[in-house]
Amino acid sequence: MLTLLLRIATAGFLSLSSLLVILFRLSPLVSPAIAVPSFFLTLFVTVSSFSTLTFFMLWHRLDIEGMDVGGMMNIALREGIFIGLMIILYCVLQLLSVLTWWIALLILLVFFCVELALHS
Repeated sequence: MLTLLLRIATAGFLSLSSLLVILFRLSPLVSPAIAVPSFFLTLFVTVSSFSTLTFFMLWHRLDIEGMDVGGMMNIALREGIFIGLMIILYCVLQLLSVLTWWIALLILLVFFCVELALHS
């Protein structure tokens, strides 16, 4: 399990460095066909990997009876991917100038209800 956590952490740091390169070196005005999808892809991988590690540490600290490490990793990975998708959806809606506070709250509620349904 330690190698899996190490691989997720490595992917997170590599995607964070790629995100920083995209933010500081790639102009969306010069090449929007490359810059915008690259930004969203690296943002998704960065947020998903670091939130997966965070949720795994949280689940590991809770120490729930009957849940093995594989189950904890499965839940943490799912939660990390959901957080990544939610952040990407927020960014796309903000880019289109249609994001309001109640739409953001509804998106959060939808992802929370899906996670509750999958967790039980």
